[in-house]
Amino acid sequence: MIQKVPFCKVLCDGNELKYITEVIESGWLTTASKTKKFEDQFAEYVGAEYACAVNSCTAALHLGLDALGVKPGDKVFVPSLTFTASAEVIRYLGADPIFLDVDYDTKVITPEILEKAIEKHPDVACLILVHYGGHAAELINDANHGILDICKQNNIKILEDAAHAFPAKLGDRFIGSFGDVTCFSFYANKTITSGEGGMLTTNNEEIFKRVKTMRLHGINRDVWDRFTSDKPSWEYDVVAPGFKYNMPDVTAAIGLAQLERAEVFRKSREEVATYYLEHLKDVKELDLTVSKVPYKDHAWHLFTVVLRDQSKVTRNRFIELLSEKGVGTSVHYKPLHRMTYYKNKYGDRSADLINTEKIWQGTVSLPIFPFMKEEEMKYVCDTIKSILSE
Repeated sequence: MIQKVPFCKVLCDGNELKYITEVIESGWLTTASKTKKFEDQFAEYVGAEYACAVNSCTAALHLGLDALGVKPGDKVFVPSLTFTASAEVIRYLGADPIFLDVDYDTKVITPEILEKAIEKHPDVACLILVHYGGHAAELINDANHGILDICKQNNIKILEDAAHAFPAKLGDRFIGSFGDVTCFSFYANKTITSGEGGMLTTNNEEIFKRVKTMRLHGINRDVWDRFTSDKPSWEYDVVAPGFKYNMPDVTAAIGLAQLERAEVFRKSREEVATYYLEHLKDVKELDLTVSKVPYKDHAWHLFTVVLRDQSKVTRNRFIELLSEKGVGTSVHYKPLHRMTYYKNKYGDRSADLINTEKIWQGTVSLPIFPFMKEEEMKYVCDTIKSILSE
């Protein structure tokens, strides 16, 4: 009998220790050659011109909005069904979030949702587009009327929150090569991890230069550049009041090792998702994760189910019963419009966010991680069926 199936499991059995040892033996632990190598290899992987490593995806989101010129008083579209970082960075800059609903099946903003929002809020300056659970939003489509087209037509800057979406694709291109700015997370439970950390990608050289400067106090030269010069090069200038957002080499070393196995990890998660889709498809009390992209193009960071109204078990009780049986779960997410800060400041938006509310009332994220054993997957499915049939 399986005693415990964790919600997620971190695998660091590749070159992580080797690369960390190289960093320690180098005598240089902060941002240096490993970080630069991680940036170069990540940019090459996703097909972006530039990549800038930072200490979190939140930092990347903040720097990205700053580089896009978001300023106090601006309005920024963002889904309510997301982690708080997606909206808090808007407030960092004194701008205001406009919470949008999402598609019930994929849990992402669609072109139709965006167009309706623009009609209501024609003065919005920027869109933070969240690729939920590893499913890429419809940036492009065959009708040339994807989210990128709509944003361009309406002079709206786009920042992609791809914390869940590495490595995810649309057609033959990876997320990270499309919009003005894309931000990734390497937090401990993400598809590849460095413990903490994030990456910003862009094809715009001016955005890259701004982000690279602002990630380290607004200094116009990298510390590594100064200390590796073969000539005296102590002098630097502060050209803006920046932040302390740089990624150290120890973190980058882990990220490099994880990057080498990114597709192996993704394919293994896809196998877990495929198993769930097959073995839970006849459970009438559940709406399962829906993929409108080929499975091979989905990052499969999350596998969510939503309890239908007909279920005799509430969402919270469902989670409790799974926990009692040793199955780890999570909830992604309590919507931001329900959080005390945003509700007090912007009022109750529940009536405008019908799908988000429906998802929130019943959503549960099931265990999904690389090399999950078939007996673990079977135990999760059997336990769910047992609970819902009682």
